[in-house]
Amino acid sequence: MAFRFRPVEGAFFDLFTQQAQHLTVGAGLLAEMLADGADHEDVARRMRDAEHAADETTHEIVRKVNSTFITPFDREDIYGLASGLDDVMDEMDEVVDMILLYEVKSLPAELGAQVEVLQRCAELTAEAMPRLRTMQDLSEYWIEINRLENAGDKNHRRTLANLFSGNYKALEVLKLKDIVEALERAVDAFETVANTVEQIAVKES
Repeated sequence: MAFRFRPVEGAFFDLFTQQAQHLTVGAGLLAEMLADGADHEDVARRMRDAEHAADETTHEIVRKVNSTFITPFDREDIYGLASGLDDVMDEMDEVVDMILLYEVKSLPAELGAQVEVLQRCAELTAEAMPRLRTMQDLSEYWIEINRLENAGDKNHRRTLANLFSGNYKALEVLKLKDIVEALERAVDAFETVANTVEQIAVKES
């Protein structure tokens, strides 16, 4: 029987947990950006700070991989997971930035449902990252993320249908469609993270 040595040093797991916690902050700021009367400039500034903090955690993971002889799981999976988490944050940051730069004053109500999906995905991801230490009790995480991604797809289609219903001016449609598509990419990015976690768990089982 072959045994695989796994280092007990837990810095990678702490960093992945920290990276996922940045996403809960980002999702919360995204919800705040959509709220009536939100100070868009203030929220966008705080989102930029959160995105920079997430970037620094990503860089720290990469530095840790490059300076560690034996990693807790395959290096390409560590890179893939770090990159996937970073992609989620980038997409949420893009949404906030577009709302600010496009000077969008009124957002379709359907966007709230999509942001709720993102917030739940962020919460589940933050809860799952510490369990990478043992690779236990992770299947419910990726199953639920997949369900949420399907719900996000339905929200996306309903929102697009509303945009093209004739209730919006052509320029508004163009602006809002960019925002809607970025929200969809953020939900998809969460599913990519969950798929990466599943691949890691299968390899390590």
